[in-house]
Amino acid sequence: MAKRTSAFLTIFLIVQIIGLQLLKFFPEFVEKYYSLGVYPWISKLSRYIFGWIPFSVGDLFYLLIAIVAIRWLYKNVRRLKNDQVGFAVEILGAVSIVYFMFHVLWGFNYYRLPLHKSLQLESDYTTEQLLETTNRFIEKSNAMHRQLGYADSVKVDLPYTQKEMFKKSLNGYKNLEEEFPKLAYSPRSVKKSGWSLGLTYMGYSGYLNPFSGEAQVNNLIKTYKFPVVACHEEAHQIGYAAENEANFIATLSTLHNDDPYIQYAGYIFTLRYLINEVARRDEPKYFELLTTINPGILESYKEMRDFWESYENPFESFSKIFWDNFLKANNQSRGIMSYDYMVALVVNYFEDKPL
Repeated sequence: MAKRTSAFLTIFLIVQIIGLQLLKFFPEFVEKYYSLGVYPWISKLSRYIFGWIPFSVGDLFYLLIAIVAIRWLYKNVRRLKNDQVGFAVEILGAVSIVYFMFHVLWGFNYYRLPLHKSLQLESDYTTEQLLETTNRFIEKSNAMHRQLGYADSVKVDLPYTQKEMFKKSLNGYKNLEEEFPKLAYSPRSVKKSGWSLGLTYMGYSGYLNPFSGEAQVNNLIKTYKFPVVACHEEAHQIGYAAENEANFIATLSTLHNDDPYIQYAGYIFTLRYLINEVARRDEPKYFELLTTINPGILESYKEMRDFWESYENPFESFSKIFWDNFLKANNQSRGIMSYDYMVALVVNYFEDKPL
């Protein structure tokens, strides 16, 4: 019976893979019936169940899975000599279950309608539009820096604990909900990851656990990016799986926040994406624009850069290759490079809106 079940699950895995390839052609269907239909109920339920627990249940889940997997391998490794097919089928059967649960609980969001279509934005822009938006963000970021009472050359430090920043993230989403009801976020379920050191060595600021619905933030990040990462992971929670789209929603939610420090973090986070895109398109202009940014803002960027450089290791490259291929396998054709799409969303959204 167990062998037949494993064989069935293995076949079901193949069916799932084929079905997902077909699903790519029906984003409107996914948007309507899953992302805006079934998923919000799944998401809210998981956050109500796990959100009140002070530690990450999802992290414990991953630990349990790892222990079970190691125990199974220890007990069955001898089968590799005489029953390679049965051994492989049982593993594929287990993968099939996890694969199915991943997509039902969250992963189908990778196949939803692109955000620029659902928000009715253009997906392309000219270099002139990019430069205009970048200059506006430089002016606003510099003004916010001074508004907070800091000299141009002094780095802004956020005067909040990580727990306070988690709580404050709700305000931005609440204000954003008035313009985009589909971006409503409640209840909150964002936590510090118990695996923060491992995340740092892999080069990640946070992640969403798709099985428990908990947003995990790397608590070693003690820079301006912490509230932005929290909002980014919360965007994943409400069903925006693509990294670029989650970045854009993090921009909107931080800029819509009533707290000036959270706004400031959002402005300089977005500015960094814009200025890096200028560097790719027009390097001399990039160096010219750098001279117009307050040195204190550049110091914040340096602090973030120094943080990641202090944890550089060979495993990080392997991790990024894995994540790049994971994104490509989940309907993100450009992989990690698809993060650049966030700039298109920013340029087109703010083109006719004040900062």
